[in-house]
Amino acid sequence: MKRLAILGGGESGVGAAILGKQKGFEVFVSDKGEISKKYIEVLLNNAIEFEEKQHTESKILNADIVVKSPGIAETVPIVIKLKDKCIQVISEIEFASKYTDATIVGITGSNGKTTTTLLLHHILKGAGLNVGVAGNIGDSFAQQVANEKYDNYVLELSSFQLDGVKGFNSHIAILTNITPDHLDRYEYDFEKYIASKFRVTENQKETDYLIYDADDEAISNWLKKKNTRAKLVPFSLQKELEYGAFLKNNIITININKETFKMPISTLTVKGKHNVKNAMAATMAAQLLRVRKESIKESLASFEGAEHRLENVAKIYGVEYINDSKATNVNATFYALECMDKQTVWIVGGVDKGNDYNDLLPLVREKVKAIVCLGLDNDKIKNTFGNVVDIVVETAGAEEAVKVARKLSEKGDAVLLSPACASFDLFENYEDRGRQFKAAVRSL
Repeated sequence: MKRLAILGGGESGVGAAILGKQKGFEVFVSDKGEISKKYIEVLLNNAIEFEEKQHTESKILNADIVVKSPGIAETVPIVIKLKDKCIQVISEIEFASKYTDATIVGITGSNGKTTTTLLLHHILKGAGLNVGVAGNIGDSFAQQVANEKYDNYVLELSSFQLDGVKGFNSHIAILTNITPDHLDRYEYDFEKYIASKFRVTENQKETDYLIYDADDEAISNWLKKKNTRAKLVPFSLQKELEYGAFLKNNIITININKETFKMPISTLTVKGKHNVKNAMAATMAAQLLRVRKESIKESLASFEGAEHRLENVAKIYGVEYINDSKATNVNATFYALECMDKQTVWIVGGVDKGNDYNDLLPLVREKVKAIVCLGLDNDKIKNTFGNVVDIVVETAGAEEAVKVARKLSEKGDAVLLSPACASFDLFENYEDRGRQFKAAVRSL
């Protein structure tokens, strides 16, 4: 019996464990931290051996294959030892893909992944396709491959997940954009991060498709220098395209499959230029999967958007409170501020990933009346914006941040949580940060 060791007892690790046991592996799950009660229960119910708060090397270094959680860096000692022993270390995405013949749409990028993933899933489900959604969202891909029989999957893929890919392939890959993010994991080398994102297309064939943002400098430069076997399907807000999608006079025009699709942006439920791009990408993927135009239009008009992404929480005393906790980098926050049509109290901060805030300065000057810092180390934020915004206040949690923001706002203003940073200093993850923000708003 082949032995499967899994590093990390979270969603992806436990999903891989379930699939591994189903496929006849001897499975061992190891987590250096604590495993949550819900996952311990799953492991016990499936009679899967596990440990927490340690890595027992003798039980890991004897594995035939190792599935590593995306949150574990390549530089962790146990990972280095595995590679020294030439034991294959892969991602849960790679492992699960070996056991399904479903058509896969893989979606990556620095921003827009979640919205595009949820939107495309909404379109495909609305068209009657048998489709699952997984990856960096929802139930793990591996668990669904084990327990469900989907014909199609829409997968949100982070760069960390793609780093563990060997043979995984998407019939349709979507690359939403590439801006500096997670540089702390890539030795602060933007080129290494770009290369990680482009792993989404490295196993594609001539019969596959790469949908990409033709306005994105990093993507365009890579495509000039390197090749992909996939058919290129671009989208743009800046130029008219003979093939692909573009915007002109507030009308989305798409030319693929030898037919033209047109739709005014006013019919989209999600607002902002970035969401026009997300809609273009999702629409073209749906068309390539032969979904009818009318069905696509209906789904675009009924999509409710992603939680924690420019989510309208409440309007209290004439002030709008908006949860954009998923904005964990500067580019995502740029989009959020760009969408603001009111004077804004901006809640920002967390774990800095090598952020350069200078691109935000024009928008902050124009739209932000006060800044509320939400993080343990706010020096860079204060230094960047202290001369631009009159009021900069530091807080130590979501509840305090909301109370301060309320005092600084007045009727007709907006309070925007768009941190531009990771959440791990004060919160479990960006979802926890967003939910604490919403709870604090609703208790005002």
